[in-house]
Amino acid sequence: MATLLHNGTIVNEGEQFQGSILIENECITEIFRGNVPEQVLQNNMVISCDGKLLLPGIIDDQVHFREPGLTHKGSIETESKAALAGGVTTFMDMPNVAPQTTTIENLEQKLAIASQTAYANYAFYFGATNTNIDQLHALDKSLVCGIKVFMGSSTGNMLVDGEQTLRQIFSEKDLPIAIHSEDEATIKANLASYMAQYGDEIPFDCHPKIRSNEACFISTKKAVDLAKQCDTRLHILHITTAEEMELLSNANMADKRITAEVCVHHLWFTDDDYAQKGAFIKCNPAVKSLKDREALRKALNEGRIDIVATDHAPHTIEEKLRPYTKSASGMPLVQHSLLVMLELYKQGVVTLPLIVQKMCHNPAILFGIQKRGFLRKGYKADIAVVDLQGTTTVTKENIAYKCGWSPLEGQTFSAKIDKTFLNGTCVYSDGKIAENRMAQQVTFTH
Repeated sequence: MATLLHNGTIVNEGEQFQGSILIENECITEIFRGNVPEQVLQNNMVISCDGKLLLPGIIDDQVHFREPGLTHKGSIETESKAALAGGVTTFMDMPNVAPQTTTIENLEQKLAIASQTAYANYAFYFGATNTNIDQLHALDKSLVCGIKVFMGSSTGNMLVDGEQTLRQIFSEKDLPIAIHSEDEATIKANLASYMAQYGDEIPFDCHPKIRSNEACFISTKKAVDLAKQCDTRLHILHITTAEEMELLSNANMADKRITAEVCVHHLWFTDDDYAQKGAFIKCNPAVKSLKDREALRKALNEGRIDIVATDHAPHTIEEKLRPYTKSASGMPLVQHSLLVMLELYKQGVVTLPLIVQKMCHNPAILFGIQKRGFLRKGYKADIAVVDLQGTTTVTKENIAYKCGWSPLEGQTFSAKIDKTFLNGTCVYSDGKIAENRMAQQVTFTH
């Protein structure tokens, strides 16, 4: 028997309309506008979606689920369950784990773990180093979303700083090159200055001055200039500054060779929040000024920024509460990213079609994801059902992350993730995650 999601507000491909979605054998088999034929209502399981939104499942193009090697912080199982609770149906995980995903053998290990433990659809980046160009050339490109390049401080030997190596990587034509973009020399000089003044106990509101606007702009301009020389498919991750917006185009995303992502925390917090949140909003690149946040919001609406993601990065509370120089950078967000964006919709910052474009359609287009990211007949039935009349208060009791905390604790959102469907099956409903795993590996047509 098929399932009918009946009489919701469908938000898809720039439209909003009352309609119903028929699901069978993992896929969407029909989308009805307005009334549904009586025969369809009688012959299928009907789930009423009156007053609710029907959105494509969110595709998060940047997460750190910490497996293998760092599972005291989180795991593919725990964090993918949290993703489902947030309406996120597909995640793309980063390579700075232990061992790092910088060899084909280590990539295969991660894929094997995910095939047994992931609860949401999964894909992985391959990490570039100064010495693994041979591994990049040997990749099966249908199995990786892109190449991750750290052009700034990072874990282990994953900082790529050699001009010749960068040029070789940027000459890769078949895969997106996704970059963490901060200038290492600028950060080191700033840090030394603040350590001379404060030692290890640097105030956390100095973080955006250490990992400064200048550090971001220098690195991003270098990357953009090199990408133009090499005709690279460059994707700039977690962009944060007003200055960087001048480097981006508002052309149609499908026609761009250089694209950009913004993370929900940079659209939500400002440097004023360090006074209350302190270490809990310490991340790289840093949360910056109100001026920068407003520039990011404007660029998102103008089309200069193409994707909204999380950079979900859990750490234990103990790791966060160390003195500044030893406090871990990053925060867990995948369970609440859609709720943040829906709150911005209610505040008039973004529209519902824009949320779907930036969190669903554009990731599918940019990475060449097959049959996901849209509500279309024949596509996989990855669907988020959202109640805009409900509320969600973030508490320790309902946080699904293994680390057990969120920078959004105490925040009440004026929306609720009602249900999440993954490959045609309801895997999250009424606050509970189903124990049956329906996750699939995502493949790409780069």
